[in-house]
Amino acid sequence: MTVAALAAVAGHVRAQGPGGEGFRIVAPFPPGGPIDSLARILAAGLTERYKQSAVVENLAGAAGNIGIEKVRRARPDGQTLLVVPAGNLTINPTLMPNFPFNIERDFVPITMLAKAPNVLVANPSLGVKNAKELVAMAKARPGKLAYASPGIGSGLHLAGELFKQQADVDLLHVPYKGTGPALNDVLGGQVPLMFSNLPATLAHIRSGKLLALGTTESARSSSAPDIPTLAEQGINGVVVTSWYGLLAPAGTPAAVAERLAKDAADILGQPAVREQLKAQGLTETLMKPAEFATYMRVETAQWAKIIKARNIVAE
Repeated sequence: MTVAALAAVAGHVRAQGPGGEGFRIVAPFPPGGPIDSLARILAAGLTERYKQSAVVENLAGAAGNIGIEKVRRARPDGQTLLVVPAGNLTINPTLMPNFPFNIERDFVPITMLAKAPNVLVANPSLGVKNAKELVAMAKARPGKLAYASPGIGSGLHLAGELFKQQADVDLLHVPYKGTGPALNDVLGGQVPLMFSNLPATLAHIRSGKLLALGTTESARSSSAPDIPTLAEQGINGVVVTSWYGLLAPAGTPAAVAERLAKDAADILGQPAVREQLKAQGLTETLMKPAEFATYMRVETAQWAKIIKARNIVAE
């Protein structure tokens, strides 16, 4: 596309603001947390770049589906955007038998925004020092060791199922309603293990209340470089990252999606914003629309295989 054409696209997007609705960024979960934070960072950046209003709408309910539906029905002009976690895009389509959307048909991918590493943690009373020792203990006590998760079908539950598959061990899954209750019971020793988001557990790891057995990343996290990956300990194929993406309604022109992806990269790439994200345990992770679409397609197929192999059914 020529520079003139890009300028025309940018002008079209810019013109929609002051004379119309401005940008509307839908966060399909309550205020607080990474979805809300990323949406507000984008809103501030778009307001500055285009000199028009950019508001965040927290439309929670139905596991995120209320807000997602609002964006699906929006005019595809690049003005209404969706910030959403990975699970709604790559897990729920398989997990939920009556999932109301077709992600590829109903939305245009713009970019991944940020990632947060996950980590396998243990209560120190379990008596293991690393993932290898855990695997040995689990093999000696099949079905006896339990791991907590925020709920059936959550990304962290599936991380546990993937670990079981790749390490060839039998662990008992104990689902909770949210990360907080699950983490509390692991801290209290009622359940010995949990896959968790690193930001939620890092303070407990540093205080010695929890032992980090390994991260589910392909490389060590810059937030905790002393924690080895599971792959370093011989448990390959357990790469599970919490990530958050930006989408628009189907029909949004490709040139507009490309422009918005560049806007997001510029906004999240600012040093002050990077530090803001790092403080929340997030790392900006930007992609072009086509790259993001491929990433989602591959991850959806990966989770579909795990969900079907393990006969996981949504509550």
